[in-house]
Amino acid sequence: MEAKKTSESRIINTDQVLSCDLNNYNTLFGGVLMKKLDSAASLSARRHARVKTCVTASTDSIDFLHPIHQTDSVCIESFVSYTGKSSMEIFCKVIAEDIITGERRIAATAFLTFVALGEDKRPVEVPAVIPETEEEKFLFDTAKDRAEMRKIRRARSKELAEVITLRKPWQQEGALV
Repeated sequence: MEAKKTSESRIINTDQVLSCDLNNYNTLFGGVLMKKLDSAASLSARRHARVKTCVTASTDSIDFLHPIHQTDSVCIESFVSYTGKSSMEIFCKVIAEDIITGERRIAATAFLTFVALGEDKRPVEVPAVIPETEEEKFLFDTAKDRAEMRKIRRARSKELAEVITLRKPWQQEGALV
């Protein structure tokens, strides 16, 4: 399988911030941004793997660095920064631009992991990635550390799932009904 340049998976999506997207602080709802990130990352993964279906395996982090206001446009840039056998790490950066002044700032960054699925809904192999820019090379060179952290976090999540209860609160021992 031939490796692909990072630029081949790049998605750039710019949108305006609408009043219905705002929280009570008049900034963009985090959940609205999370949906936009997942959508862009999904397209990057599908573009890289050239498959019909890619599923979100994890959202490692979304770091909200600066608020996004209604007077801003929000630009999400995503691309595959690293690959495993069937998984792809997608890096997303969010650029807010004040439409009046033209001031641009990095509003958020995120790492998501997607798995490519074949027609049988089972994981399929994906091409390796070839970083080109300094930003892409930095992300590629630091990806193995993030992958290791992902494995540790996933193992801990599985441990937690073994001890948390499925019982409804009113079924708990000592609960008042």
